[in-house]
Amino acid sequence: MSAPRSKRRDIDGVLIFDKPLGMTSNAALQKVRWLFNASKGGHTGSLDPLANGVLPLCLGEATKFSQYLLDADKTYVTEARLGMTTTTGDAEGDVLEIKPVAVSLVDVEAVLPQFTGDILQVPPMYSALKHEGQPLYKLARAGETVERKPRSVTIQRLIILGLEGDRLRLEVSCTKGTYIRTLVEDIGAALGCGAHVSELRRIQAGPFGLGKSVTLETLEALHAEGGYLALDHLLLPSDSGLEDWPVVNLTEQTAYYLNHGQAVRVPGSPAFGMVRLLDQNGEFIGIGEMTDDARVAPKRLMRFNG
Repeated sequence: MSAPRSKRRDIDGVLIFDKPLGMTSNAALQKVRWLFNASKGGHTGSLDPLANGVLPLCLGEATKFSQYLLDADKTYVTEARLGMTTTTGDAEGDVLEIKPVAVSLVDVEAVLPQFTGDILQVPPMYSALKHEGQPLYKLARAGETVERKPRSVTIQRLIILGLEGDRLRLEVSCTKGTYIRTLVEDIGAALGCGAHVSELRRIQAGPFGLGKSVTLETLEALHAEGGYLALDHLLLPSDSGLEDWPVVNLTEQTAYYLNHGQAVRVPGSPAFGMVRLLDQNGEFIGIGEMTDDARVAPKRLMRFNG
C-alpha cells in the first residue's frame, strides 16, 4: 500500500510569483500550492507560457478576491521582432511572411498614437476565448479560422524603450483583456513590415510590481532548507490587492450581523461602490457593497468562526 497523503493546510494570502518562461499559469499555481502545502489556491488570470513575470497567486480565503486582481490593469515590457509575422503572433508560431525592415524611431513614433487610448482589437485565433464551447486555439491548431468580434481595450501608456535593427522594445500599460501579441502585430502592420512578439515580461499587475515578486528558485531554496513553514513570510495579506478601496470599520455588533448576511448601517461609509471591511480589531473580514439606502451589504466574506 502507498503511504497516505499528508493533509494540506488551510493558509490564506497572496504570493506575487515571478513566473518563469515555459510554465503555464496553472502549472505555476500547482507548484506553489505544493510548496506551501496549501489546500486551496487560484491564479489571477493566465500569463502565456512564453511570457514571464508578475503572476499574483491566491491561497486559501484570498481566492475569494482573485477576481478583482483579474480585473486590474497590467504593465508589460515586450520585444517586437519587426519584419516577420507568425501564425500565433509570437515566437512559437510558424513563420507566415518575412519582409525587409527599414524602420526608424521617427516611423515608430508616428504610428504609436493610433494605438493609445481606447482601441479595438480582434482577439487572436491562438487564444483561450471560446467559440461554441471550443477554445479558439484548438480550432486554430486544427486549421480552422472563425470570425472574432473586435473588443474594446484601453492602452494607457505606450513607451518606446529602444529600437535596434529589427528589434523594437516597448512598455505597455493596459486594461485587462488586452492582447500584446495583437497590439504588436497591428503596430507591425502599420509600419508596413509586420511583426511578432519575441519576448514578453509582465512587470505590474494591479498594485503589484516585480519588486514584491518571488522567483521559483527562491521558493525552492527556502523549501529545501526549512519546508513549507519557511515560505509563509512571503505571503501578503488576503486584501493586499484591494488597498486602494475605501475602508469601512465595523464594531463587534455590526461585524456579527454582516457575517450573518445582513446589511448594516455604518456612519461615515461611502455613498456607493465596493468597500473593504475591517472588524473591531482592524482585521480584514471581507468586502461589501453600499446599497441604495446607505447600508453596507456583505459581498464576499472570509471564513467566520462564530
